[in-house]
Amino acid sequence: MSRNADPAFWHHARRHLIRYGGTFEPMIIERAQGSFVYDADGRAILDFTSGQMSALLGHGHLEVAAVVAEHARSLDHLFSGMLSRPVVELATRLAEVTPPGLDRALLLSTGAEANEAALKMAKLYTGKYEVVSFAQSWHGMTGGAASATYSAGRKGYGPAAVGSFAIPAPYPYRPRFERDGRFDWQAELDYAFDLIDRQSSGNLAAFIAEPILSSGGLIDLPPGYLAALKAKCAERGMLLILDEAQTGVGRTGLMLACERDGVVPDILTLSKTLGAGLPLAAVLTSEAIEDECHARGFLFYTTHVSDPLPAAVGLKVLEVVQRDGLVERARVAGQRLERGLRALQERVDCIGDVRGRGLLLGIEIVKSRAGRQAAPDLGTAITRECMKLGLSMNIVQLPGMGGVFRIAPPLTVSDAEIDLGLDLLAQAIDKVA
Repeated sequence: MSRNADPAFWHHARRHLIRYGGTFEPMIIERAQGSFVYDADGRAILDFTSGQMSALLGHGHLEVAAVVAEHARSLDHLFSGMLSRPVVELATRLAEVTPPGLDRALLLSTGAEANEAALKMAKLYTGKYEVVSFAQSWHGMTGGAASATYSAGRKGYGPAAVGSFAIPAPYPYRPRFERDGRFDWQAELDYAFDLIDRQSSGNLAAFIAEPILSSGGLIDLPPGYLAALKAKCAERGMLLILDEAQTGVGRTGLMLACERDGVVPDILTLSKTLGAGLPLAAVLTSEAIEDECHARGFLFYTTHVSDPLPAAVGLKVLEVVQRDGLVERARVAGQRLERGLRALQERVDCIGDVRGRGLLLGIEIVKSRAGRQAAPDLGTAITRECMKLGLSMNIVQLPGMGGVFRIAPPLTVSDAEIDLGLDLLAQAIDKVA
């Protein structure tokens, strides 16, 4: 009998866990190392999503483990009003590796927490309260972040925060605005903001956006879009908040995804990749915005704000990423992975689109390339077959699009592991499609 079927384990899981979304995989994960996780039977499963899109350096990185062990012994947690060297050093390092103008940092635990703080700063700084985001966005499940999240989780909880607005994300594979047979994202953006202006009470505080909408179906903002969006914000006295939870710290082949467009946000949030699998997040903004918010009494105490242990981990993550050339590795490995996905697309009819940047790529599963019809059952079947074969994949199922696999292996992934993932994915598609 498989040790994954441990009756006592599953009895206690069913009896004592609050279910928080979806269903649990029918296996018990015992350990993880590098690009693989291992179940109770010792079976290796290639982790093509870096855990929750977070294990940037792979699982069980020895240098990160050493930092955790050292700080667990010597300096792990402090009263929020105390400072330690790792906190000041990480804030300093973040100012060095991000674009000029993002000089001050607040260190927190999760992406939702960082987005909450960013939204509060934007409201306090502008004196306004209306927040705009994309209709396919995901910024977290806590109050303000959940109000700016539209891809899931809105039904049944009562009203969102007053002043919450959404616009459509630019989606070249299924364009809503076309001119001369080409997607006209500028016309779509102009129309969207015209509608926002008609609904606003004159209190537009911020736009919060991901450079690549991951949970929204791996929608990459077209070149030029981010600059146009910032101009729309500037015209209205709004701040632009960029949520680079999944795109930051090298994953797209640049330290930050917004660097491709030469856009510096007013506020930047980092999480997932910064802690490389451990809970660490950061809010970065300018000296001017932080000074004004402080003068107005900005308050964001949390139990684990400025904790030294996760800050030390963040320092080590940045050191390894830069020392080992992992930003460039993400670009090169991403090209290899994309080539493999496009070759597979040519061979099978159910991959409608391949998109993304670096080691954050997506494939949209459809009934046929010509028809582009959504095929949710097919995407689910491929996911199950991948897991049977030893490949962990994550699929997003949203209205108006086919199932989209989000593919985000660690930046330390080897060429052989990329090829293995592509081979297992091909086998899964051949089996069910």
